[in-house]
Amino acid sequence: MSIYSYHAVSIRGEEVPLERYKGKTLLIVNTASKCGLTPQFTGLQELYDKFKDQNFEILGFPSNQFANQDPGSDEEISEFCQLNYGVSFPMFQKIDVNGASAHPLFQYLSEQAPGILGSKAIKWNFTKFLIDAEGHPIKRYAPKTTPDKIEADILKQLQ
Repeated sequence: MSIYSYHAVSIRGEEVPLERYKGKTLLIVNTASKCGLTPQFTGLQELYDKFKDQNFEILGFPSNQFANQDPGSDEEISEFCQLNYGVSFPMFQKIDVNGASAHPLFQYLSEQAPGILGSKAIKWNFTKFLIDAEGHPIKRYAPKTTPDKIEADILKQLQ
């Protein structure tokens, strides 16, 4: 099993089989537009710009599950990310990342890459998952782990 078994809907409404990203190192992030951590979009975009030509992608999944910090429509979220942070990496429709209605991809990621002390629940916005080129989650990063702190791990995967 890998992330390639899953589909997601892009923020523009296109059904996307995740096998589209086969052979690429991925960073999958649950995002929010009105969070204290929202400025991490800047660092994420910097990582994307730096490595996108080396088989690297960032996949952003907005979620409103944490303190109602992404209440807008998919169109509003997309516009916000592009206007305020120049986000050009793929963004997907708003989803739940925890609970019975959690997107199957995030159920899988939570199982395969548990957090501190084995916790499976996503604790907050901007939890990040590093995925190897075979589609397997290899590491989960806490929400406060800034994108620049992940760069060395990304480089190891790209070699």
